[in-house]
Amino acid sequence: MNSTKMRIFSIFTLLTVLGLTGCGSIESAAQDDCTSIGWQIGSKGYQDCYKARLYERKLDYSLPPGDKPSPSFI
Repeated sequence: MNSTKMRIFSIFTLLTVLGLTGCGSIESAAQDDCTSIGWQIGSKGYQDCYKARLYERKLDYSLPPGDKPSPSFI
């Protein structure tokens, strides 16, 4: 492989890894929120807390209504 193709492949791989890492962060943050206030994983209260926090975090990171996503440069 020449260096240009290798560089493009490396950048693409890095962006993919960062993107996949970001996917789990909302779920893990919601889990941390619920366990930090004392809920035990697996309990009914924990499940309710987790679902509510996950919903709130997804709303926080979603686009406002009517906003169009900007085109990707990839």
